[in-house]
This record gives sequence, structure tokens and C-alpha cells, in this order.
Amino acid sequence: MFSARFNLALFALIISAFPAMAQEKLDAHAMFQSRCAACHGGDRLGGIGPALLPENLGRLRKAEAVKVVTEGRPATQMEGFGHELDQAMIKELVDYVYSPLPQIPAWGIAEIEASREPVTPVSVEKPAYKADPLNLFVVVEGGDHHITILDGDSFESLIRIPTRYALHGGPKFTSDGRYVFWASRDGWVTKFDLWALAPVAEVRAGINTRNIAVSSDDRYVMVANYLPNTLVVLDAENLKPIKIIPVTDGIKGSRVSAVYNAPPRKSFIVALKDIPEVWEIPYSDDPPYYGWVHDWQNDGPPKQQPLPIRRIILDDYLDDFFFDQDYEHLLGAARDGGNAQVVWLRSGRKIADVALSGLPHLGSGITWNTGQQSVLASPNLQKSELALIDMKDWSVIKMLETPGPGFFLRSHKDSPYAWGDGMMGKNKDTMYLVDKQTMTIARTIRPEPGRTAAHVEFDRYGKYALISIWEMDGALLVYDTNTLEVVKRLPMSKPVGKYNVWNKITFSEGTSH
Repeated sequence: MFSARFNLALFALIISAFPAMAQEKLDAHAMFQSRCAACHGGDRLGGIGPALLPENLGRLRKAEAVKVVTEGRPATQMEGFGHELDQAMIKELVDYVYSPLPQIPAWGIAEIEASREPVTPVSVEKPAYKADPLNLFVVVEGGDHHITILDGDSFESLIRIPTRYALHGGPKFTSDGRYVFWASRDGWVTKFDLWALAPVAEVRAGINTRNIAVSSDDRYVMVANYLPNTLVVLDAENLKPIKIIPVTDGIKGSRVSAVYNAPPRKSFIVALKDIPEVWEIPYSDDPPYYGWVHDWQNDGPPKQQPLPIRRIILDDYLDDFFFDQDYEHLLGAARDGGNAQVVWLRSGRKIADVALSGLPHLGSGITWNTGQQSVLASPNLQKSELALIDMKDWSVIKMLETPGPGFFLRSHKDSPYAWGDGMMGKNKDTMYLVDKQTMTIARTIRPEPGRTAAHVEFDRYGKYALISIWEMDGALLVYDTNTLEVVKRLPMSKPVGKYNVWNKITFSEGTSH
């Protein structure tokens, strides 16, 4: 069944058919083939279990991997091998799966097609529940790799389903909010019907995937891959592959940091890790408002083609993006820090530099209007500060001191506050509320002292704010945004993110895009 295929976790190793070999000194490749290959593939690219490559294991420290191989992982098919392999052998095996492959493997149309999982969609003409389908939350529980579909009015779970290992990049929705797509770090893309509460299709579009985006006309799902260096275009109806776009400047390839949908422009915007360019890929059958796509740098002749690439060449790398509400401008920075650049997408030119130190997390930036200024606020992964930027001239209004380096920032158009966290520092249990008019911290809260608090998301109406207790035995805390009191606590397994349908399909001002 669909759910059974998903109830897997990292390092799901099979018992060797040759127990007498347990105490023998085997080389790492032989140990992998005898114990791991049946679930994870002889090439380490994954099978019923996830891929075991350094790119895919970035969030799992080696010490934790050694523990998993030794003891196994509860409630999964992962069995421990401490009873038959000594610690030196386990360390050798772990070192092997953390070593890079000799070359980037191919993952083309044939491999994508072959990965397709047969799913029989459930046909319904209306939601199979009484809840408001536009006020649902899709909650990603990273601790045990599940998704909970939550009623945003009653805060009752409609369904909890197992997923592939390590979802990444945030779920994306069709324009009417009926269907949601999510992607795993191993490249599995799933389409789920939020009316029927059932899967529609699933396919593996890459080996190491960063995120996905869905076109506003609901025709395309674009997949951003680290491995291989590609963008994959899927048919949003059934996830069949349409096109693979190699990501290269003609000399070298690049990992794709992320892909975004830009609704007013009817295009995808692509962040590249290893090439100092931004790509724009129009998906409308009509020419975009800036004219036919052409080679802007070489003033080439206009061209019309499906999903053409508009290359915007810059003087530095940009792999973390913020967009203004109209998608006229993007503010980007490299993940290794340094100044940010403002690119005017209409002209395809950089128009300003913004002095931001540390490691600004622009992807979690939000905007609001004070009546006097249009303000962009961005947290910082390394510094205890919130950058507040005037979007008229891109000057820094102030650097607001916060309780600690933070990852997320959220608000709602009807909320007077922007909510931020300090999860990257010692005050990981502290949230702060910024008064959007005075641009000062109005209040700090400690939802559960000593436990990481992060990732706020509002309901459709801004009446409630949901905070994650980012722990294996964590929870969602539902706050009344007027009284700032907790009205409900929902135990969950490391709820790393939650996404309100209405806020996401309307590209709400207070949420990330």
C-alpha cells in the first residue's frame, strides 16, 4: 500500500544472509553490498530506502549515523547491527556512505519514468470532511517522517500519513488549493488530493532535490536538483516528466539552490549555487510582459520556445532569495554571507547593493507597510539581529537586536506583529514579537523553556498563530493572537513546518514565498 512504502527511515539495512561473516574484517564496499544494497541500491542511489550519499546526509552527523547503524531506529524498518559488527566496522561503513561518488550519476527521463509508483487516485466532487479546505494546515513532522493535515478552525487532525524520508523545501499548492505537492531530499515528488485526503501520483525526479515550485496555471511542477545538476519539469496533472533542463553556463554545471513561482510574471525564477546567474523561465504560452525571451547579454534576436531560459548574469553568486510582493525585484545573497544584491527583474540588471553582514536568511524575509515605508525584514542565521530595509531605496533602516540568531520570520496582514525565533543560538526557546509600526520588539515569549521554538504560521484569518516545538517529542502550540495565550497543544514528532492553504495560494504578505 501507499503508506507502507513510506514508513522507512535512514539506514534501513537488511540482515546479512551470511551471519558467519559478521566478525570478519570486510571492506566497506562489501559490507554495504551485503547489508545495505537491498534497500538502498547497490549504487547508493536509493531503493525502498533513501539514497546514502553525503549530499543527502547533510543533516545527519556521522556520530548520529553510527548510533543508528548500531542500534537501529524505532518504529521503522531500520535494524541495528551492533550485535554483529564491531564499532570499527560500523565506522568504516558510515565513512563509506559519507564519501562522494566518483562521478555525478545520470537521472534522466528514462530513470524518472521507471521510478513511477502506481497510485489509484480517489475521485471526489467535494471535500470528504466539513472543515474549510482553504484553512487547512499541511504539517510536516520531520521526526518520524509524516504529514498531518490539520483543520485550521478546530485544530483537529483530518489525517496523518507517512512520507518519504526528509521532506525538504516546503509543500506547494495548486491555485485553487485542492492539490498539494511535496518533495523529499531524495528527489521523490508526491501529489496529494486535499479533498479526497489521498495520494494522486508519485515519481522520483532527482537524486538530491532542494525544492519544487508549481506554476500559477497549474500545468507544471518544476524540480530543483543538486544531483544531478538539473531542473526537471513535470506535468502537474500526473507528474510525468516533460523536460529536463541541464543547468550549466556552457562550461561548468551548477547545483540548483531553489526554484520559485513568480505569479505576476507567469514564470519560474531559479537560484543557482555555483554560477553567478539568476534564471527566469516563463511558462505562459503568451510572451511575458517584458517581451520575447532573448539573449539579453548578447542582444540576440527574439526567440519563442516552450519554457525558454532567460539568463540574468550577475557579478556574484545568489542562492538565497527574497521577492517583493509584485515580483518586480529580488533581493539575493550567497549562503557564505556578504552583501546582498537587488535585481530589477524587468531589466534583468542589478540596481543596488545592500550591506548585510553575517548570514541573512532572505528566504524567510517578509514585508509590511507602515504607512510611511514599505519594509522588508530578514532574520540572520549567524547574528542576533533582524535587518529592516526600506524597499523604496533599499537602504537599511535599522538592525534590530534580537534574542538570538534566527531562522524564520512570519506575520499576517491583520497582525500588528511579526514573529521571529532565536533557534540558531543559545536562546533557542525564545520567540520575539516585532511591532510592525514602531519596528521595536514589543514582547518576548518562551513557549516551553529549554525546548527549541520555531516556525510560526498563521491561520487564514490571522486569529491564531501556530508555533513548533522543534523536538522529536515536540508539539504545535496554538496561540490566540489577541491574548497571546496558548489555546491548544498538539503533540507531534518534530514539526519542522506547517503551511496554511489560504496563505500560500494567495501569497500572503506575511508568509514566505
